[in-house]
Amino acid sequence: MSVLHDLITAVKAKSPDQEVREVWVGTYFTGVWSRELGLATTQSDIPCCFAKELDHAGQLHHRSAYELADLLFSANPLEVSIGMAALNSMITVDTQNSTEINARDLILEHGRGKNVAMIGHFGFTEALRQAAKKLWVLELDPTFGDTPANQAPEILPQADVIGLTATSLINHTFDDLSKLFPPRALVVMLGPTTPLSPVLFDYGINVVAGSIADAPLDVLHLIGQGSPLHKPKGLRRFTLVHKPNILS
Repeated sequence: MSVLHDLITAVKAKSPDQEVREVWVGTYFTGVWSRELGLATTQSDIPCCFAKELDHAGQLHHRSAYELADLLFSANPLEVSIGMAALNSMITVDTQNSTEINARDLILEHGRGKNVAMIGHFGFTEALRQAAKKLWVLELDPTFGDTPANQAPEILPQADVIGLTATSLINHTFDDLSKLFPPRALVVMLGPTTPLSPVLFDYGINVVAGSIADAPLDVLHLIGQGSPLHKPKGLRRFTLVHKPNILS
């Protein structure tokens, strides 16, 4: 079984299917609004003249949330983004056992003077480069200063702190990466795409840092009008911590 199957199974066990109210695919983020507003990074780098028309485009908001969640297993990256957002829209967050931690600050604090591996680029990469003893930025399409993602088997076991986004769920690299997390490392998944589910604890994630939309329509307007959600009005940070003592 994969992490995606486990996430879907856990959500379905707690929440009956629900009608979808809105599906918006923005430049940077995709949103599905059913029980909650679920977000996912929009995955598509194909020019429109070469893009395949999405099945039922224009009618997706007439399908149920779990029908859309099945798109997680599509071969079309854009459909996978919709599937991830749909899954997130159905997760009931345990607000009693969550906190509001700034994952950026957490990684900077715990990465100071240590070996840090970041899977993908983050806005605080340069600040982390100054703080860490050693920083690797693993990328599928590396640019200057990055480490090719295929070197993960030799890099991740050396890391004291690992940060990654839930894009690794969308591009189906997470299952292999999770096998490389060293038991001693602090592993943080962060960003609006992150499923706020304790299922991720079973895969070596210690801190699950996502967000909840307090104003779903406002957030949909933001993503529909090209926002990268760097200053997301209407979104509130939420964080699940597996073992709180790991942060001490």
